[in-house]
Amino acid sequence: MSFDTLGLSDKVLEAVKASGYTEPTPIQAEAIPHVMQRRDVLGIAQTGTGKTASFTLPMLSLLEKGRARARMPRTLILEPTRELAAQVEENLNRYSENQKLNVALLIGGTSFEDQFKKLDRGVDILIATPGRLLDCFERGKILMTGVEVMVIDEADRMLDMGFIPDIERICKMVPFTRQTLFFSATMPPEIEGLANKFLQNPVMVSVAKASSTSDTITQHAVASEYQDYDKRAKLRELIEGAVDLKNGIIFCNRKKDVATVYRSLDRHGYSVGALHGDMDQTSRTATLNVFRDNKISLLVASDVAARGLDIPDVSHVFNFDVPVNAEDYVHRIGRTGRAGRTGVAYMIVVSY
Repeated sequence: MSFDTLGLSDKVLEAVKASGYTEPTPIQAEAIPHVMQRRDVLGIAQTGTGKTASFTLPMLSLLEKGRARARMPRTLILEPTRELAAQVEENLNRYSENQKLNVALLIGGTSFEDQFKKLDRGVDILIATPGRLLDCFERGKILMTGVEVMVIDEADRMLDMGFIPDIERICKMVPFTRQTLFFSATMPPEIEGLANKFLQNPVMVSVAKASSTSDTITQHAVASEYQDYDKRAKLRELIEGAVDLKNGIIFCNRKKDVATVYRSLDRHGYSVGALHGDMDQTSRTATLNVFRDNKISLLVASDVAARGLDIPDVSHVFNFDVPVNAEDYVHRIGRTGRAGRTGVAYMIVVSY
């Protein structure tokens, strides 16, 4: 199957080909035709399967007719984190290079005034985190009555971060006649209930069993003694023994452990950075960029990096701590083995 068969516009197809893509992934092949028919879609797919393009490409095609008005976005994409929102913006800018569409980002950690100026000029696609969007709405800077298509992305992550009440408020602010696209890697009961509440006769598109891991990832569990210094020694042993280690993300459950593991690896001479939720946006973006550019080979992170970040070629994931639940494990190791590549994941398990 090729993208030519999915009903996308000529301008979007031209941009896709310029990006080097020839065949859609399974989630794209199944979801795009339904989106083009303006159906509500409930999509379940593992991370790294090309989910973002399954809603951005048809959205760009549908928006070719019409014009944006000041403070009234035509479409809305909700993302749980600033990093994921910025990634979606980057993808949209690349795919819309042949179109005169305005894309705006509404996230925390950046200037309100700059974002207001974009909204005043008229926005075809608004990408936002829930809190910043509601803040902007309450200030009277945005109207939601013109939204034709709304995307709720990484819905299970929204649940984990406590955004569901915000999502419910936002859904009541946009027109009932909107088209809703709802994507999640897992489907806990709370997310299923939310989908049933806000989607109208949706088409369900599933390319993987919920809470399942990709078969492109080789998984290992490794025992360690209980003390933290033993775990850090075991982590260094795994890094040194890893075959074909290009780069790796090391996940910790707590922010203070991110700092401890980072200092330990740095002290032992490793090329390493740290990423956690207390860092300001500028520092987080800078750290991600040096990791993507291979200027550092290891990134120690809390779960702020576990979902949504598109770092396509991570060779290894190391779980310094056992994740709290199965969904977190799926998303953590999903940072490797993406887009058909193979990956390796380790989890350190303490013995008492």
